[in-house]
Amino acid sequence: MITGDTFFTTHQDQIVALAARYLVPTIEKTREFAVAGGLMSYASDYQDAFHLVGNFTGRILKGENLADLPVQQATKVKLVLNSKIAKALGLTFPIALLGRADEVIE
Repeated sequence: MITGDTFFTTHQDQIVALAARYLVPTIEKTREFAVAGGLMSYASDYQDAFHLVGNFTGRILKGENLADLPVQQATKVKLVLNSKIAKALGLTFPIALLGRADEVIE
């Protein structure tokens, strides 16, 4: 499991290459990681989070009192599976997991 720290994001290609070399399954929190060759990603839907931020900002700019606004957080998450990498690692995703995935990279 790789954290979403800037260091790891910056070295994403190296991490993916090392994971492939040593046959280590990986999970990270950005879709781009799975696209680059990670096994899977599971994280908040950033588009949904940015939408909430925009709505919240708009309410403040329209004059609503900040103390009266509710605390909100994104609740949508996205699961991206890389079946090509799973096959290279000798793994198979369960049908139930494939059915829940938002995206499966072939």
